[in-house]
Amino acid sequence: MAVVFAKKDSYRLVHISDCHLVAEPEGWFCGVQPYRQLELLLSQLQSNQPDAVILTGDLTQDHSLASYQLITQLFSDWSCPVFYLPGNHDDMELMQRAFASTPFCGDTELSLGDWRLCLLNSKGPTPAGYFDTARQQQLQQQLLSYPFDSAVWLFCHHHISPMGSFIDEHIQLDAAALWQIIGSDRRIKGFSHGHCHYAYAKIQQGIHLVGCPASSVQFLLTPDYQPVAARPGYIEWIFNANANADTAVRWQFLEG
Repeated sequence: MAVVFAKKDSYRLVHISDCHLVAEPEGWFCGVQPYRQLELLLSQLQSNQPDAVILTGDLTQDHSLASYQLITQLFSDWSCPVFYLPGNHDDMELMQRAFASTPFCGDTELSLGDWRLCLLNSKGPTPAGYFDTARQQQLQQQLLSYPFDSAVWLFCHHHISPMGSFIDEHIQLDAAALWQIIGSDRRIKGFSHGHCHYAYAKIQQGIHLVGCPASSVQFLLTPDYQPVAARPGYIEWIFNANANADTAVRWQFLEG
């Protein structure tokens, strides 16, 4: 289902990923308290809320309902919609139970003027990304419903281009199929993801690839697993309602 936003010149979104909360607010993960990290980030944004928040997975570390309920508490006074999609650590049933009321929104499409933002579910049976034929066909049908002059940006948990580090063990396994879909539709302008705990932006095959830093810990681009305790990171997006504008989309990596 799609959420159509009221007409305006531009839209500001906040993209948060890889929170890795545990059941206790004072609990620890890789040298940080993930609840306190997310609390710090959101406390700085609450007085100037965006048009929407997008959470791109791995919201829990211990797969507990309590960890999701801590997130609902942090967003309890927010008025903007909070969209979410699962990462490899997430439990969709628990997530949907915890996020059953506002401001959380289970819709997987945002309509922002000329823009269509698609939230893709890449959770599979292993930590790697999974985007099987059924999901591919669903995305293709979704794209067919869009106006020919629209612009599309995809959000997902898993990355589709190698990072050159240990995280590539858990890359999107169906990346080739996704790239084929992306390459066959000129309206698709970019792909943003979490999972890598690393902020970067590059252009590949004419498509913007943007990685969201984690609100918990960041990962070094090394062959072995090396988490780094740092301030919580996120992305602020600005989508111009006119997708043909000179600054149709822009983003910046920020810290809480």
